[in-house]
Amino acid sequence: MLTLSTGAGAGGVALAARLAKAGLRVTVVEKNSFTGGRCSLIHHEGYRFDQGPSLFLLPQLFRDTFADLDTTMPEAGVDLLRCETNYNVWFHDGERFQLSSDVAAMRREIERWEGPEGFERWVSWLQEGHRHYEISVREVLKKNFMNIYDMVRPSFLAKILDMHPFESIWTRAGRYFYTERLRRVFTFATMYMGMSPFDAPATYSLLQYTEFAEGIWYPKGGFHQVVDALVKIGEKMGVQYRLDTPVSRVLTSPDGKRSTGVLLEGGEELSADVVILNADLVYSYSNLLPRSPSIERHSRSLQKKDASCSSISFYWSMSRKIPELSTHNIFLAEEYQESFDSIFEKHGLPNEPSFYVNVPSRVDPSAAPEGKDSIIVLVPVGHLTRSKGIDSDDGLPADEQRWDGIVKRARAEVLSIIAKRVGTTAVQDSIAHEIVNTPLTWENKFNLDKGAILGLSHNFFNVLWFRPKTRAPELERTYFVGASTHPGTGVPIVLAGAKITAEQILDDLRLPKPWGDGEMRKKGLSRIMDAPRYTWAKFGTEEFTVLVLVGLFLLFLSYYTSMLASFSR
Repeated sequence: MLTLSTGAGAGGVALAARLAKAGLRVTVVEKNSFTGGRCSLIHHEGYRFDQGPSLFLLPQLFRDTFADLDTTMPEAGVDLLRCETNYNVWFHDGERFQLSSDVAAMRREIERWEGPEGFERWVSWLQEGHRHYEISVREVLKKNFMNIYDMVRPSFLAKILDMHPFESIWTRAGRYFYTERLRRVFTFATMYMGMSPFDAPATYSLLQYTEFAEGIWYPKGGFHQVVDALVKIGEKMGVQYRLDTPVSRVLTSPDGKRSTGVLLEGGEELSADVVILNADLVYSYSNLLPRSPSIERHSRSLQKKDASCSSISFYWSMSRKIPELSTHNIFLAEEYQESFDSIFEKHGLPNEPSFYVNVPSRVDPSAAPEGKDSIIVLVPVGHLTRSKGIDSDDGLPADEQRWDGIVKRARAEVLSIIAKRVGTTAVQDSIAHEIVNTPLTWENKFNLDKGAILGLSHNFFNVLWFRPKTRAPELERTYFVGASTHPGTGVPIVLAGAKITAEQILDDLRLPKPWGDGEMRKKGLSRIMDAPRYTWAKFGTEEFTVLVLVGLFLLFLSYYTSMLASFSR
């Protein structure tokens, strides 16, 4: 059984390794000269930059992937480095909030602004984030949603309200944090999903929870080390990779109902029993799948769906170290909501942007020459207003000219804000070399529709059953894996999606799955010490209080009844 996967992104390489382990012959074709897609590296004269992801979150999902492939990350050569400080959050008024996984440090920071009661509310916020995390992993990231019935299964319906999907994370945060400052601190992470905190479901407080409970990590040598390890595991199992091999279109059977392979841009035809598209899903429907009426309709509907934001990303080789910056730094705009409205409603660059600064050489010195730093600046901006190849008469200047001006303004704003808030001009004075990715870069290099760096958005009607399916309903033996299909975007989420798609393919082919359900084996448990014993008969302070209140109520009720009886005589 020959399987052909187009695209060697994180989801594509993980899926290829899984199918190879199941006994399928797998070939992966990739348009670029490197694997990983956005999860790749940029090198320049001894400096190393993560082109896309730089935050290693939700580590258990990574461990599950490697465990299913009969190994571990350390055994596969992935060495994780922990960031002791999660972030420094810099505000317009000169204040700084230091986010940490240390309880004592968090207590000090929170009580500065909201006192002891604020810390107590933060603990409650974490408790809710924990519920969001556990329910999401169990009921969403490990389940497929191919039809509406998957949405109404009892185990999911019983928990959906506990995930608070119909309330924005900004509104939800207002229940726990009473100052504008802390509401911003605990909602900005929706930028990871390419969403505004004023639109993102409150479910995504799980991001802040996992940062505290599991920490923020960085793979030594760059995030691509994770992808490279999965590539090598797959190759040992027989996966073949063909880089610099762009695909022109998917081939079909004479009746047009089933995919049979792909046509490469060079003219070569590759036959396959199963075709998997790891290219951007909207791009795949618009450019790779055959032009049938149903696919055309689906393609147009996908182009109208809400997309995530894009970014202007600067990759700076510094001639010296910048000790004032930690590994992860967040600079938040003074006009917080207005800045997000500029991105998601006006599709532009805010007058004062919020942005993220990553210094990988702070946690991993190998990212830069000795005595120097590598700096990555990600400035969220609106995605392009139309899909590639779609003509428009809106009168806008050529995209290249338009974005050249926006990039200049973004660079000036970033350097000015860093200088004012951090108190040093060392950054702007020490840039030895610059590389820039714009929305046009993301669109052209990675075929991302409208340059949306995180694919389709994650509002309620773009997730679960509403999100594009992992199997093409219009074309048999055609499957999807990646950010815009279920379950969603982000490397750990995409790895979970690779398992879902792999199991769907194996089920359709009636082949066994060569891994378990992902539950951790419990080793060395003592029957006496570790067996759960639930205490049903409890009597303590809470029960005593309830008993007293019930007794008082009964006494009052008895007195009231007797009084009514005496009046009736």
